[in-house]
Amino acid sequence: MPPGIGGLRLAPLPGAVPAWRASVDSDGLRRVCEAVAGSGGRLGALWASDERDRGAGFVLHAVLVAFEGLVCVDVRLDGETYADVSDIFPAAGRMQRAIADLMGLRAGMRDTRGWLRHGAWREDAFPLRRDVALDARLPAGDPRYAFVPVEGEGVHEIPVGPVHAGIIEPGHFRFSVVGERVLRLEERLGYTHKGVEKRFESLSLEEGARLAARVSGDSSVAFSWAYAMALETAAARKVPERALWLRALLLERERVANHLGDLGALGNDGGLAFGLAQFSRMKEHLLRNNAALFGHRYLMDRVVPGGVTVDLDAAGADSILAEADRLEDELRTLRDIYYDHAGLQDRCINCGRLTSRTAAALGVVGLAARASGHAIDARVFPGHAPYGELGPRLCSHRNGDVAARIVVRFEEAFESLDLQRKVLHTLPSTPTLVRLPEIAQRAFGIGWIEGWRGEVLVAVEADAGGRIRRCHPHDPSWQNWPALEHAVIGNIVPDFPLINKSFNLSYAGADL
Repeated sequence: MPPGIGGLRLAPLPGAVPAWRASVDSDGLRRVCEAVAGSGGRLGALWASDERDRGAGFVLHAVLVAFEGLVCVDVRLDGETYADVSDIFPAAGRMQRAIADLMGLRAGMRDTRGWLRHGAWREDAFPLRRDVALDARLPAGDPRYAFVPVEGEGVHEIPVGPVHAGIIEPGHFRFSVVGERVLRLEERLGYTHKGVEKRFESLSLEEGARLAARVSGDSSVAFSWAYAMALETAAARKVPERALWLRALLLERERVANHLGDLGALGNDGGLAFGLAQFSRMKEHLLRNNAALFGHRYLMDRVVPGGVTVDLDAAGADSILAEADRLEDELRTLRDIYYDHAGLQDRCINCGRLTSRTAAALGVVGLAARASGHAIDARVFPGHAPYGELGPRLCSHRNGDVAARIVVRFEEAFESLDLQRKVLHTLPSTPTLVRLPEIAQRAFGIGWIEGWRGEVLVAVEADAGGRIRRCHPHDPSWQNWPALEHAVIGNIVPDFPLINKSFNLSYAGADL
């Protein structure tokens, strides 16, 4: 049954997870959000589209995650303003600011500062509108940014970034501190803006799969699957069972690879360089096995609309099973070392704590939510094939600190290895790829996958001739970046790299 939302008329969407779509006017947006929030739901994504060439003005789109499924809400606007929902869903604040920068639609919120512009275009230019060409050169704007000041005796500021002492993406962190104790952290992101959503509009539905795989390079499988699911929903077409099970295999390999990398980096930031060396070695072996078996270390372009472009023979399956046994043995040994290392535990326990209440209020998702006591995971959502048959065990902790996020990574790595074994022992004998039928103009589809960070969402609308009218990829980092600002309060500045790494959020994935 669809979720009950105050008499809203819901049309079911075909697809791998229960989902419905509805239209409301601008005044109805807040009522829908309040109803979903009141029943324990949360905001999945918020974006906008330009329909003026169709005589329909601008449309705001929201995906709400309710207990019964996803609710996709289209809000047809009379002008260029709409109701602020950031007081209901705090994660909406930055999404609304991004919409203002890219599309020129403004919510009635107090924070009207730009989020993505950084002076690359003027405040009155909106690059995502349809009358702005893909190769348009917009005049530069004012790059200045008004950080929120913190005043008081002994308070001073420490600016960090956006360029960091390492090969990582750029982000600016403004600490307000007394001594080394952090009173407040303000993030400024958006330094990696590449015009991804605009680029989608120049591609065919088939070509879009390659771009989706590159939205956030460490989540290639998750974004590829979400994009493929969106097109398969729009086409109302199911894919072969073997393809679904192979997708799950690739997704769990992506999850393990990232957890191994993070566990090594967390050990290093906590003063245990031995951990970095060991986990880096383990991750490298897994990536090399990816290349040997599937032709790509990071599995790009292996999940496509209609199925997968790879298959696995008996020798390949045996290779992964042997790898899983070896990784599990090594993980158990390293887990014992991490849990028994007094220095590392001293750095991690009660460091960077995100309480369950704060995580719920902010709408935190994925690994960070589970480490703060929230049992949410799209893989255990009703109807999510093939995970309904795989039966993944949900891994969680209640303390919400760096140590808890380490524990969840270890447990999820073990669970992912076990899921790979289940896939290989049950792999159905069907084709791996089918051709999707022609997708009609205005057809809409949505994909929703539990990536290693959290819920990855892709929404696609088709245009005439098999082109992309609008594509919005959404990384879970949108929900989780604000949580980092809360988790660091009360800690000392030298603990920030450790806390930041324990979340390990995507800069590029939240900057399209």
